[in-house]
This record gives sequence, C-alpha cells and structure tokens, in this order.
Amino acid sequence: MALQTDRQKMAHVLRRFGLGASEAELNFYSAKGFEAGIDTLLNYEDTDEGFDLRPDAAIDKKGKVNFNLLILWWITRLLVTQRPLQEKMTLFWHNHFATSAEKVKGTGNMYNQNLLLRANATGNFRTLLHAVSKDPAMIFWLDTQEDRVGHPNENFAREVMELFTLGVGNYTEHDIQQSARAYTGWSIRRVPGTQASAMPSQEFIYRPRLHDDTPKTFFGKTGDFDGDQILDMLCDMERNSEFIVWKLWTFFAYAKPEDSVVSKYAKIFRDNNLEIKPLLKAIMMGDEFYSAKADRTMFKNPCDISVATARQLGIGAAIAANLKQIGPDGVAPRGPVSAVAVSMKNQGMELFYPPDVAGWRLGQNWISSATLIARIQWGEQLYGQSKSKVPQVFVNPYSIFASDTSPEGVARELVKLYDAGTPESKISSLVAAAKNVCGNQVTEENAAATAAQVSRIIFATPEFQFS
Repeated sequence: MALQTDRQKMAHVLRRFGLGASEAELNFYSAKGFEAGIDTLLNYEDTDEGFDLRPDAAIDKKGKVNFNLLILWWITRLLVTQRPLQEKMTLFWHNHFATSAEKVKGTGNMYNQNLLLRANATGNFRTLLHAVSKDPAMIFWLDTQEDRVGHPNENFAREVMELFTLGVGNYTEHDIQQSARAYTGWSIRRVPGTQASAMPSQEFIYRPRLHDDTPKTFFGKTGDFDGDQILDMLCDMERNSEFIVWKLWTFFAYAKPEDSVVSKYAKIFRDNNLEIKPLLKAIMMGDEFYSAKADRTMFKNPCDISVATARQLGIGAAIAANLKQIGPDGVAPRGPVSAVAVSMKNQGMELFYPPDVAGWRLGQNWISSATLIARIQWGEQLYGQSKSKVPQVFVNPYSIFASDTSPEGVARELVKLYDAGTPESKISSLVAAAKNVCGNQVTEENAAATAAQVSRIIFATPEFQFS
C-alpha cells in the first residue's frame, strides 16, 4: 500500500535521504508542512552546522592524522550534522566515485576528496564530474598520472564511462582507447609547503609536454579533444542522465526502477542542466517514491543502522553540545564514535575503504550471517552490555522509559524510537524479553540490560533490516 499521510511520507524521506527518522527530526521537518519540510532538507545551506570540526585536531603519537582518525572525523559529522541530506549525498558520491585508502595512502588527499564531494553534494553533476576527475585521490587511485603521449593508461578512461557516467555496455573499446589519449598530461604534485603538515596533500597539475595533441575519434566525432572536452561530451549524452538517475534511484528509492521512471526523471535532470538538487526534489515529490514498491523495501546499509540509531538515542546531540563547548580544535569523545565505526565495519562498511572501484554492493549484499550478527550485537554495544572487546556507547536509557516503566512500555518505546516497523504481532515477544531481565518494572539499575536485550531482538527482526 502506498504511503498516504504527509507525516508517513516525511518519515520515508528521512529514512532514505536523511540519517534516520527520529521523532525530533520528523517533528522538525513536518512543522511547516510537507513541501516546506522537503525544501528545508534540500536547502541545507541555510542551516548553520554549529561546529567546525577538523581532523587535524586529532593526531596520533607520530604527529600524523591516520585513517582511523579520519574515519572518526567523518562519523562524528554523520552523528552531529544538522544537514542530514548533505552527509547522505556525500556518502552516495563516495560510493559512486569509489576511491579507497587501501591504495591512496595519503590522508590529506582522501580528506580533500571528501570535502569536494560534500561541497558539490547537491550541486551540478557536470561540475562535480570535472572536479572529481582532477582530484588527486582519484588520479592516484586510477593511475591517471601514468597516462602520457605514446603510453595512454586506460584505467580512468574505462571507469569514467563504465561507473561514473554511462554504465556497462554503452561504449566501445575504441572509445576507451581514444579517450585515454585525451587525459594524457593530467598529473599531480605535492602541495608546496605542506611537508610538515599533519595531513600533507597533493594537487592537480597539467603537463602539456605529456599530452597527446593529435586527433582522436570518440563516439564518432573526431578532433584534438582534451580530457575536459571528453567529460563534457559524456555529460551531454542522454545516457548519462539516465545512468545517474538509475544510480540515485537504486540507492534511495528501490531496486530495478522501471524504464518509464528512469526516463521521466532523466528528462527532468537534463532540463535542469544536470543540477542535482531539482532532480532530488522531483524524486521526493513524485508519487513513485511513495509507492508500495518503495516503502520499507530497501535493505538498510550499515550507516542506516548504526548512525541512525545513535542519533535517535541522542548521541549526536550530546557530542554536538560537547563540540560547541570545546571548539574546533578539540576532539570529539572517541568512545561512542569508535563504537559506531567498529559496528559499521563489522557490518561491511568501513568509510574511506570501499571494496573496489565499483563501490559497496547494495541490497541483500549487506546481509550475511556475519553482518547480521553485527547488527544484532549493536543492540548490546549501544547500552554497554557487550561482552566482546569492542568500543561501546554506554547509553543510560532509564529516562527514555520514564513515562512507562513496564516491560510493555519499554518494548513499545524502543520500537517507536528506532522507527523499527515492528508489527503488533511481535510486540509480545519483546515484552517477554524485557520481563525476563527486569521483572515487572524497569529501574535505573536494570534499564541498560533490559534495553539491550529488547534491542537485540528488534535488530534481529526482518522488518528492522528494511528502510
């Protein structure tokens, strides 16, 4: 059954395009009406983040920012942000333009790429594609710096079409070979004066003497094309708009979108000069996004599990308050943030480490026997009840149950808090689990153990796995 009320629709929007549909966020975005809430979510530039956390505030014993610290920095942003769409889109583009620290060893380069994706998260796709293509992390990741006249490297030329703009089967090997010659001369160099920085980085440089300036034939057109001209030609193709819509739809709406849906929104994308924000609004306002095919049918990714539940429990707000007190040079509490990082990694998503150039596989690929166990164990980590040697959050949930300290009150409050979608038929099993720990009433002493046990069962249910 399709979603009917504006509140149901807003919750759906926040599950997909936000970082969970907590009661507080749902109330905030619904306060002025549905479309006004959509506009507030989209126009996040008008929202002051209220903090300016820098990863170089946290350095290791060697005086460097290692990738573990960089991961904690991004997860802190995910937890405290008042711009959930911006962070969710940054995650989407991180998966679309998948670049891994497994090969790109420089934290400065990966950090700068993350900033680039965030700054262009809902801007213009053409602008974003050009910027990412010249991004030092991407150049090093796909070996573009080895691309020179007489010896073109085809890695980037292939992936920019297969994964970034057109999709498999929409180009030829000849197109790859010819366009690789256009990127010759694209390289990187160390940014002057940063050798002593905690995060040294690099910058794009064009080396004319390495560029192949002879004619190239690309998709039937011949000319002395350079890399920027090739990227523009790709953006101008109708297939590019269709592919980007398909990628967005399968990440935010549902798998296997109908051709008619892709064509409809691809036209909107083209008509708006490849501006991303109008496309997102069209999707959020479209009937297809609220159909039965879209409602709670997508497997949650690890961010949707760990970050969303931590935000729903107020962890992000608590960290944000702390950041305001200590200022940008301070370091966020690492315990809760580390717990989220470890939980996400155990569920198959380690930020800055997508598995390969194709990114993380979506849908049912998120669920295996190991990752399902990690999802269930997150219920223990939240309340400091895990017996494993993993970081824990140590939420004290007693105040959450203040209005009803009965086992049924606990069960219903947690289902509501997590936006879990648990059917009424399963509430009795949650009540029994709570009663097994706390007897007939939750107290300050048994609240954490009770919440952990009920959360374990909720997180194990099939309904909880879907957003």
